Amino acid sequence: MELRRALPADAEALSVLSAACFSETFGHLYPPEDLQHFLDEAYAVAPWASLLSDAAYATWLLEDDGVAVGYATAGGCSLPHADVAPQDGELKRLYVLRDHQGGGRGSRLFDAAMAWLLRDGPRTLWIGVWSENLGAQRFYARHGFERVGDYDFVVGNTRDHEFILRRPAAR
Repeated sequence: MELRRALPADAEALSVLSAACFSETFGHLYPPEDLQHFLDEAYAVAPWASLLSDAAYATWLLEDDGVAVGYATAGGCSLPHADVAPQDGELKRLYVLRDHQGGGRGSRLFDAAMAWLLRDGPRTLWIGVWSENLGAQRFYARHGFERVGDYDFVVGNTRDHEFILRRPAAR
C-alpha cells in the first residue's frame, strides 16, 4: 500500500472513491434520491478539483497497486461549535473501502493528516463523527478526542445525529 498526498489531477479518482466509501458505509441510511443528490453535490469532480487546488486543505490517498482504496482530508475547522477558533484544524474525512480495512491502513491516513494539521505546532483539532459509528469514536478517543457537542449532518431530506469531537492543543 502506498500513501501519498493527492494532487489536483486526482479529482476524478477521489470523486469515485469518496462516493463508493460513503455509499458502502452510510448508503443504507438514506432514500436513494437523497443519497444520489448528496453524492452529486459533495463528491463530484468539480468540488474535489477545487479542494485539491486549495492550499488550506490537504488530502492523502492510500493506493493498492495504483488503485485508490482510502483517503483522508484535513483543513481548517468548519464544525458548528461555539468554541471553534480560526486557527483550529479539522480531520474532515477519513475513509477506507471495506475490503481494504484493517492492518493499520486507517491509522496511516490519520497519522498523515494529523502531522499536516500540526506542522506549525500544537493547535486544537476537531472531528465530526456519526453518533452510531462506535468504532470510529473509540479510535478517535484513543487519540485524545472527546465529545463536546452535536449537530445534524444533512443528506437530502435526512438528518443524521453527529457528534463533535475535540482534542485541545495542550495535550
